[in-house]
Amino acid sequence: MRTSVQEMIAQSKGKKNKKFMEKMIPVILFLIASVSVLTTIGIVVTLVIETITFFTRVSVADFLFGTTWLPFSNKQELFGIWPLIIGTLKVTLIAVIVAVPIGIASAIYLSEYASETVRRIVKPVLEVLAGVPTIVYGFFALTFVTPLLQSVFPEIKIFNAISPGIVVGIMIIPMIASLSEDAMSSVPKQIREGALAMGSTKFEVAWKITVPAALSGIIASIVLAVSRAIGETMIVSLAGGSTPKFNGDFTDSIQTMTAYIVQVSKGDAGYGTTIYYSIYAVGFTLFIFTMLMNILAGYVSKRFREEY
Repeated sequence: MRTSVQEMIAQSKGKKNKKFMEKMIPVILFLIASVSVLTTIGIVVTLVIETITFFTRVSVADFLFGTTWLPFSNKQELFGIWPLIIGTLKVTLIAVIVAVPIGIASAIYLSEYASETVRRIVKPVLEVLAGVPTIVYGFFALTFVTPLLQSVFPEIKIFNAISPGIVVGIMIIPMIASLSEDAMSSVPKQIREGALAMGSTKFEVAWKITVPAALSGIIASIVLAVSRAIGETMIVSLAGGSTPKFNGDFTDSIQTMTAYIVQVSKGDAGYGTTIYYSIYAVGFTLFIFTMLMNILAGYVSKRFREEY
């Protein structure tokens, strides 16, 4: 069969267009992938530059080792970061105490006990918690959890560390449960069947076989959830208060690093003031905390990973 000249030209153009697209697709994908990297670099550069500006006005030693945070003082502004760190750690500690047992127990149930039908229903419902706006969680902590706690423990103040800690824990339960369940489900069925064949109960298989085998994924989910709790903003801003204190009291008002950033961002300080630049120093400290938690999660995943 003879091919006309027009058909040959059309085929030649089609091949050229195909080769051009093949060359352009990697470039386009590279540019898209670069957006997240460039955004991260931009954020870090901004934080570093503004933090350096802050440290030209406030001593690094005072910031790192000071135990008093009074940026709005009329007499002397004090920028010791530890009261904000302690407030953040209080909320995070309570959140971990609430979320870890419930999250792991939920993961064990979904992975080892629930039928396929129940798993398809329960898991999406559990993950709905992750989609609830955090400001809703904040009002829930302030208007429901705090009064409930006060009815049992009257000494608890309206703003405290316990209420936001509990609600932050509820918020991160889906992260721990979902990621841990995925890690447990990846354990081969042959291991479970072998343990059951040797006379183990279902709970013994779950606790002594499945959980240790999926330990890297479980620990990584906990570390990522802790990182999420450290960076939580609206819940602690609404229910935790705005009183940074360097003590171990969980019943009184606190202030976390994110809550302070929100306070200043609402317009309590003018642009270019020391207080304004302090939010970048606090944000950079929070960034360091989050980065270390992510590095720890990656290390744990590699260190305890089981390959089958």
